[in-house]
Amino acid sequence: MPSNLRRYQQTGDFHFVTFSCYRRQALLETPRAKGSFEQTLERVRRWYGLYVAGYVVMPEHVHPLISEPERSKLAVAIQMQKQISARDLSAIKGRPLWQTRYYDFNVRTEKKRVEKLRYIHRNPVRRGLVEKPEDWPWSSFRHYATGIEGAVEIESEWTARRRERMGLPLIVRIRGQGPTLSPKGGDKDGAPTGIFWFRTD
Repeated sequence: MPSNLRRYQQTGDFHFVTFSCYRRQALLETPRAKGSFEQTLERVRRWYGLYVAGYVVMPEHVHPLISEPERSKLAVAIQMQKQISARDLSAIKGRPLWQTRYYDFNVRTEKKRVEKLRYIHRNPVRRGLVEKPEDWPWSSFRHYATGIEGAVEIESEWTARRRERMGLPLIVRIRGQGPTLSPKGGDKDGAPTGIFWFRTD
């Protein structure tokens, strides 16, 4: 990653984040390693109050599309994600797991959010790992396509409906815009086909 990256955090935006394995090696190639990363992402989501709009775990890098945390800063949440996953997987690999930095792109518009979700979900297809996005278990695509609950809670219309059935209030925090929710799951690439904005103020 470039050493002169400028970060625009504490803006209320979603962030398309990329962090890579040490020297871009395929250190997450096993199902166990990818599953371990997902479990850690869910733990960090709960601890810091993150909203995860989407993600994919690739053999040598990951792409979460996440909100800024309610507790602490985004950089701290990402650091914790990397530290815990490295600790959990160090016994398997016996070497560093992550590069020291990460890439962070502010997602300020609905158009850009849909673009990033499509990129995330089609990443394994572009790489030739699977034929269709739904064939890759380690992403949020299946949730958008079917509403299935996976290892990581995804902020979507499916999740909002489940909360409503449980009698829970909609608690999505937004800054002018915010997390967008799809009424029908999504299109063939797992990108939302429509949006809803929820406020709590």
